[in-house]
Amino acid sequence: MIQIALDRMGKEECFKIIAQINRYIDYIEIGTGVIKQYGMSIVQEMKKFYPEKEILADMKTCDAGKHETLQAFEAGADYTTVMGFSADKTIIDSLQVAEEHRKHIVVDLLGITSKDRILELKEIGVKAVSMHIGKDMQGETSLDYLEDYLDVLEGFTIFVAGGIDPECVQYFSKINPNVYIIGSYITGSKYPEQAAKNMQEVIGK
Repeated sequence: MIQIALDRMGKEECFKIIAQINRYIDYIEIGTGVIKQYGMSIVQEMKKFYPEKEILADMKTCDAGKHETLQAFEAGADYTTVMGFSADKTIIDSLQVAEEHRKHIVVDLLGITSKDRILELKEIGVKAVSMHIGKDMQGETSLDYLEDYLDVLEGFTIFVAGGIDPECVQYFSKINPNVYIIGSYITGSKYPEQAAKNMQEVIGK
C-alpha cells in the first residue's frame, strides 16, 4: 500500500496533488510541517473530502500523548504518530486513546538504533511502527542495514519512509513493509499522477 506524505507545501498544493493521485494511494499523511502551519483544520478538511482514505496526522508526539492523540483523532485522523524515544507512559497513553476511539498509533522509529528499544515497544503494546530515515539523513548511508532489523520487526505492521523512489524500493522491501510512505518523488514531480502510478507498479511487483 502507498501513503502519500504531504509536507513542506501549501494547503492548496496539498489538495491539488491528492486530486490528481488519489486513485493510486491508500493513506494520506498530513505532514508535521503542514500541521504546524495550518493546524488541525487541514486534517478535518482532508477527511471531509476523502472519507474513504485512511488519514494519518504526523503529529510526531513525544510528550502529552493523551492530549495530542485526542487532538488528531477528534480532527478526523485515523492514524497518528508518536516518537519511539518518548517515555513509555506517553506511548501507552496514546495507545489507550487509540483503543478507545478504535483508531491507530504508528510509532516512529526515527533516531532509534537499538533493537532492544523496538522489542520494548512491542512489550508495551505497540502494533505499528515506521522505519523512518529522516530528511537530513537521506543519502548519507547505505540502506543495506535495514535487513538487520527484520528479526525484531516481525509481528508489527510496518510503515517505511525516507526518500523512497522506484530505485530504493528494493532496499525497503527487505523488511516486508505493509505501507510505503512516498513524499517528494510524487509531490515534487512535474507529473504527480504518473509518479504515483510508477510507484504503484513497482511496489506491486
